[in-house]
Amino acid sequence: MGKIVTMGEIMLRLSTPGQSRFVQTDTFDINYGGGEANVAVSCANYGHEAYFVSKLPAHEIGQAAVNALRRYGVHTDFVARGGSRVGIYYLETGASMRPSKVIYDRAGSAIAEARPEDFDFDAIMEGADWFHWSGITPAISDASAECLRQACIAAKKKGVTVSCDLNFRKKLWTSEKAQSVMKPLMQYVDVCIGNEEDAELCLGFKPDADVEGGNTEAEGYKGIFKGMMDTFGFKYVVSTLRESLSATHNGWKAMIYNGKDFYVSKHYDINPIIDRVGGGDSFSGGIIHGLLTMDSQEEALEFAVAASALKHTIPGDFNMVSAEEVAALAGGSANGRVQR
Repeated sequence: MGKIVTMGEIMLRLSTPGQSRFVQTDTFDINYGGGEANVAVSCANYGHEAYFVSKLPAHEIGQAAVNALRRYGVHTDFVARGGSRVGIYYLETGASMRPSKVIYDRAGSAIAEARPEDFDFDAIMEGADWFHWSGITPAISDASAECLRQACIAAKKKGVTVSCDLNFRKKLWTSEKAQSVMKPLMQYVDVCIGNEEDAELCLGFKPDADVEGGNTEAEGYKGIFKGMMDTFGFKYVVSTLRESLSATHNGWKAMIYNGKDFYVSKHYDINPIIDRVGGGDSFSGGIIHGLLTMDSQEEALEFAVAASALKHTIPGDFNMVSAEEVAALAGGSANGRVQR
């Protein structure tokens, strides 16, 4: 198993119990989560040495976030301490035709004000096999974008494989700003993960396929992937494809391209969805594990899609599944029979 490093913001998540609305609840369920933290937990669950890099206040709420990671075996040695606040997000879980809703309260969080000197990136990347980040991290602030750039430089210097989940968040920045920051960072990326909307908004990459018109056949995507690979030099391009039938019923599959072979995974019908937050992160965790430990990109993709399908059934941001459970589903066991 490998040493996997992820970097980003872990937030305090306050979610309404069940499917109740913000305006009607008088209690919140507490979880901790955030893109790259969720990936680190997945990788730790699969037996890797997973390290999460961030900055958190030294007070008790900051410590609670650190403890949430430690509980699942994520190493927190490289979490810098300082600043005054933990970012917060509020989640209202939708149902049927009512979508889920997220409200951010994360301005001025510790990681948003972090500086490169808060981290020893050479030490962090020493002996690492993989470094993962998402488009959320450079969107937090110019300061965190610079920290990330320094981390990528250190990773490349040490020969570490770098993956990026494009993850465009319109509540954090505009497409213009995203492109000005993300395009230069792509020179460090080996594995690019993101759907066609992310590719357009983050990288200005106009797809050939008529995705809006429903032309999402494999060949259309192959053209998009090939273009991205030619432009940015990725080793792999990976995309998930979500069909939102309702807030609680989605179709789910993914595609991968290595410049030679193009592969489409099997399709999962996920109904009912318990919690889709962290679904994409669980996919990233699965693809990292798959590409590090499996013989083919096909196996890696099937593992990632199965892992993500399972995440949709688990409350909270983290994907609480073992590699064995994911492998059982990827191998065809989707009936949900009691295991005894």
